Amino acid sequence: MSEILYWQALNQALDAELAADDAVFTLGEDVGLYGGTYRVSEGLMAKYGEWRVRDTPISENSFTGLGVGAAMLGLRPVVEIMTINFALFAMDSLVNMAAKIPFMSGGQFPMPLTIRMPGGVARQLGAQHSQRLESMFMNVPGLRIAVPSTPQDAYWQLRQAIRSDDPVIVLEHELLYFSKGEVDTHASAPPLHQALIRRPGRDLTCISYSRMVPLALEAAQALHAEGVEMEVIDLRSLSPIDWATCVESVLRTHRCLIVEEDCRFAGVGAELAAELQERCFYQLDAPIQRVAGLDLPTPFNAKLEAASIPRQEDILKAARALLNLPQGES
Repeated sequence: MSEILYWQALNQALDAELAADDAVFTLGEDVGLYGGTYRVSEGLMAKYGEWRVRDTPISENSFTGLGVGAAMLGLRPVVEIMTINFALFAMDSLVNMAAKIPFMSGGQFPMPLTIRMPGGVARQLGAQHSQRLESMFMNVPGLRIAVPSTPQDAYWQLRQAIRSDDPVIVLEHELLYFSKGEVDTHASAPPLHQALIRRPGRDLTCISYSRMVPLALEAAQALHAEGVEMEVIDLRSLSPIDWATCVESVLRTHRCLIVEEDCRFAGVGAELAAELQERCFYQLDAPIQRVAGLDLPTPFNAKLEAASIPRQEDILKAARALLNLPQGES
């Protein structure tokens, strides 16, 4: 076990799969000579050659479509779309091809395609480069979506995605790339789409994913000092969702808080709240609450940008309200 950065965990996972299976290759803008925008493919072109670590033109739909075709022929492509914002150019390949071909072929063509996408609000990149489009992809049957929040999950889930015969989008938050954590490359991984309880608690359940998980854990630690034990669930997957883990926790704590960076309207939290309300209604002691980003394009100004997405104090305020506690230390 070693303590490494999030991007290094992804790099090791990709390296391991390239070494293990000649059918694996990666392609995208700047993945080769440059080593990837966030260094995820650093050193891999020199090790495996330009045919397996392939630089592409700036043409997202073209090289994503190339990945779809390669997957149909039995290869295991790993497509890097430089940012989730650019995935909008590849929607035909992702939505009409990758997600549909296994179904339309009656299973004759599996789709062992991995699509890596950095995304999220990442310090003054402007509205067009700070979008959180995960709820859009959740609405596409046939696509699986992994959202690793730790270096360990980044390592596990990328390797599992590459080995899957289904198309898997791996969403990597841009502010997590230089976060550090322990990674055990020999440990047995939980299923790709299993949620994990990051911190057990008895008073309320907080469900989150990606960069909001560390924020929720910080809030849980602050609440602990006030005598409140908040359970924190890391979804790890947005499609499918591990409802069993979420429901079991909410039935035990009787209160639920959902935290997401994306806009509140029609977001991930809306789906979570609707489903959990149906499943847990008679055991809830308070309405399900949501903390989410503001429904507006992300501002460029640093202070306005920070105000547009959830902060620790927002989570604390919502948790105290759920428990009918005064705002401040209990």
